[in-house]
Amino acid sequence: MTHSSQDKLVPSSIPGLGVIIMAAGLGKRMKSALAKVLHPVGGRPMVMYVLDIACSLAEQGVAVVVGHQGAEVRKVVEAVGDQVAVAEQTKQLGTGHAVLQARPVFSGGSHRKPSRYVILNGDTPLLTEATVRELLAMHDAQGAAVTLLTAVLDDASGYGRVIRRRRDEWLQGAADNAVQSIVEDKDASEAERAVREINVGTYVVDGEFLFPALDTLDPRNAQGEYYLTDIVQMAVQQGRTVSALRLRDIDEGLGINSRVQLAEAEGVIRRRIQERWLEAGVTMRDPASTWIDAEVTIGRDTVLYPNVTLEGRTAIGESVVVHSGARITDCAIGDRVEILDHCILRESQVEEDCHLGPFVHLRPGVIARRKAKVGNFVEMKKTELGEGSKANHLSYLGDATIGSGVNIGAGTITCNYDGYKKFHTVVGDGVFIGSDVQLVAPVTVGQGSIIAAGATVTQDVPKDALVIARVPQVTREGWAARRRALQSGQVPPPAPEVKAATSAKTVTRAKISTRAKASTSAKRAVKKKQPAVQRSKRR
Repeated sequence: MTHSSQDKLVPSSIPGLGVIIMAAGLGKRMKSALAKVLHPVGGRPMVMYVLDIACSLAEQGVAVVVGHQGAEVRKVVEAVGDQVAVAEQTKQLGTGHAVLQARPVFSGGSHRKPSRYVILNGDTPLLTEATVRELLAMHDAQGAAVTLLTAVLDDASGYGRVIRRRRDEWLQGAADNAVQSIVEDKDASEAERAVREINVGTYVVDGEFLFPALDTLDPRNAQGEYYLTDIVQMAVQQGRTVSALRLRDIDEGLGINSRVQLAEAEGVIRRRIQERWLEAGVTMRDPASTWIDAEVTIGRDTVLYPNVTLEGRTAIGESVVVHSGARITDCAIGDRVEILDHCILRESQVEEDCHLGPFVHLRPGVIARRKAKVGNFVEMKKTELGEGSKANHLSYLGDATIGSGVNIGAGTITCNYDGYKKFHTVVGDGVFIGSDVQLVAPVTVGQGSIIAAGATVTQDVPKDALVIARVPQVTREGWAARRRALQSGQVPPPAPEVKAATSAKTVTRAKISTRAKASTSAKRAVKKKQPAVQRSKRR
């Protein structure tokens, strides 16, 4: 199975750079029991987007500062690898206090002391690596102590304002983009609130300056917190340069603090994903209704019909056709597979040239080998369907290994659960199973065998055998007419002779059996009478 994706040049990490990610916030406006940074965007926790950037850039490691639901956040971020370390903010005392908790991560160990730090927020999943690299380039070019990312909004209410130097100051030699301070919205004056340039919350800070500046923070402000933004004014007071890069795409600066903002970010991420796969050679009949998670991969010449959902780490091969209403989660789909409407697939593997649907349900653990067919209203779980095998109609196959070239008749089920344990069913190559068959596990059906329609198989079947396991047909002629007559209060017609045989030979055998039974009964009666006669003769 081959996959295509947009070709990428993998940039190298930046020497001397450490990255700090703030992921400790409560996220009160989310109104959720889940930590804000763990809310999914495009199918993955939002903090993972920022973590990807951090791991790509940082030569000297990444520190993630956790707080609210720290154990859950830690579990997610530490799974990335040894490059990531976790620092804990036990009390929520502000952004400056949060960054200060990362100092032990960069003190000793295998990492050298970073020459500069990038500080990111865990709730900005739309930020791109290219923008952070541009921010770093500006910081280095201007020899700044602090460089921050900003955005200009039509409505800046609620955000910290970026206050630049006055015009008369920079005309005397100060840089045009020089920043004087950042003022939080609650602490801003009326004139400062009129400023539309806001602080996005992404910084590059000189390594020698950062932690000494944080040690001197003063929490005397409207919120009683240690503001990270105060280091900007400290740098200015020390005569250091503070630079700022304005975002060209303000979407990148969107910090998620509410469900509304979460939905906005979801829309942006999904548009980016769609555009990426369209450029890579994937056809979408209706991109707006096609949902593709961030970690999905899709091969070229694949066609996605409207209302298709691809989730998790699903990998779709080349020249695959997925029809409307399909939902595929954490699956591997081979080349040239066709998936018809309204199929649900989860944690399964479908090899090349298979045909599925409509209305197929593959539960975790299914393997459909190449050229297999799974049809209308078939459910499978922990089952391997062999190469070229077919289960086309109305079947349940669970905990089973099915060989190649097998035909599974309509209505066939594996009875794999006895109320306490699950048991396995094995069907050999080339087996033909008729309609409405029950395979009561544990059971093995040998290669090349034929199971007749309606059979209930409870014992192992040898190779090349025929199994017929059904009750003989009983036909009572006129029974339905008599029943209707009785229900309507009429006199029912006389009952004809019951026919319990299914063929002339069976009828003959039944008559012979009846006569034999009558003869045996007569002989027994004679034997019972004979001793009494003999006794009377002796007397």
